[in-house]
Amino acid sequence: MSNLAVLPIVIPLLSGIIAAFFHKKIILVRFFSKFMIIFNLLASVWIGFYIMENGSVILETGDWKAPYGIILVADQLSIILVITTNVIASLAVFYARSVLSERKEHYYFYTFFFLLISGVSGAFLTGDLFNLFVFYEVFLMASYALIVLGGEKIQLRESFKYVILNLFSSMLFVTTVAFLYSVVGTVNLAQIAERVQDVEQKGILTTIGILLFFVFASKAAIFPLYYWMPKSYIVPNPVVSALFGALLTKVGIYSILRVFSLIFVHEPMVQQLFLWLAGLSMIFGVIGALSTYNVKLIIVYNIIPAVGFMLMGIGLLSETGYAGAVYYLVHDMIIKAALFMLIGLIVYRAGTSDLRKMGGLLHRYPLLGWTFFISSLVLAGIPPFSGFIGKLLLLQAGFEKDQIMLVLIGLGSSLLILLSMIRIFIHAFWGEEQEVAAVSNKPAPSLAPSVILVLISVILGAGAEWFYPFVEDVSNMLADRDMYINSVLKE
Repeated sequence: MSNLAVLPIVIPLLSGIIAAFFHKKIILVRFFSKFMIIFNLLASVWIGFYIMENGSVILETGDWKAPYGIILVADQLSIILVITTNVIASLAVFYARSVLSERKEHYYFYTFFFLLISGVSGAFLTGDLFNLFVFYEVFLMASYALIVLGGEKIQLRESFKYVILNLFSSMLFVTTVAFLYSVVGTVNLAQIAERVQDVEQKGILTTIGILLFFVFASKAAIFPLYYWMPKSYIVPNPVVSALFGALLTKVGIYSILRVFSLIFVHEPMVQQLFLWLAGLSMIFGVIGALSTYNVKLIIVYNIIPAVGFMLMGIGLLSETGYAGAVYYLVHDMIIKAALFMLIGLIVYRAGTSDLRKMGGLLHRYPLLGWTFFISSLVLAGIPPFSGFIGKLLLLQAGFEKDQIMLVLIGLGSSLLILLSMIRIFIHAFWGEEQEVAAVSNKPAPSLAPSVILVLISVILGAGAEWFYPFVEDVSNMLADRDMYINSVLKE
């Protein structure tokens, strides 16, 4: 049964390769893509139930025992994120049909889509640091193709900045892994966690930890390394923006959570760095969201304070903090995908992304308006939605660790996030209908995927009593790293 761990990686990888051979037969590829991504979702859910009953699934490829071979670790944390990824991906495939032209679909969209999902799932499931770098490169290469899909001038300009930064951080990543290997003699995460306790050169380990954090922070768009993200995320097609906003920054956060709860847990300098950057990310993220009238940029900037909340939970180094970070991570993946899809619809209906030129959309599209309003409440953390549960846990952990200032920053940023979203609702949906809002009678992008994602967010909040025990188990595992080490090394 250990081979189960590789299924969420292999299924989309093979699907992408097969889709490349039939990329001109659009109807066939659409049907194939929908079937395979749903199959991958069902396989991931099956693996999740198996892990709940039997514990972590460890795959030692090629029969090379850990820590010598390539290890895949499907534990409770990784499988929750893999399932969430596939829920978003399944709905994104149905949304893609209504926002992509056939010309863009011909240019291997579905192939790169599957490679992105394979790379993200691999990053969640890998058990060693070097293969984390490999899976980063897989989904980054897919993202390079997706960001320029369509070949517009603005896409090419913004993609250049995106590619350059990621190439630099990738070079730094593999170099830092080499440094760490020279110190501890392994890249297996469980064995690194064992050996760092015996390393006498604590200063070198701290330096390596900061370098790794710089790499992951650049992927996660943590302050001040978020400058590359806003325009890079708004120039692609709405379905690509939804995938980027929901998944790519979250892989960076997951990497920080996994590596720093397992390896660098005793570095006080790193902990303080996390808390400072968490607060600054919250502040500058909401400032960015309030400073623009571009509805796409408002959603992108709201990624940054969300990342700050998750980093806060990691930096507090407590079971409650870890639980809040994981709960908020799942919540944010789902609601960000929903919001990017909704914004794609709003821009399509209004004919512009400028708030000052919108108005009155609620008269014609009430379901779109109220779905967006509920998603705004979810994002801001209004009870009883999923954002509230995650933030409540994070604020509780902050009080437990006497981080009162950080708690106040979190509360203030939540109010400002709500303000930035209500601005969109008031300008776009309230008032008199603008002439531009009625120009198009063509079929609009599908609203159903966004509604389903918002409903899932509502269920995660209203049904917190059902979902929280799984998150609590994950937080216990993160707080007790021996559980992970023993499950992987088995001795």
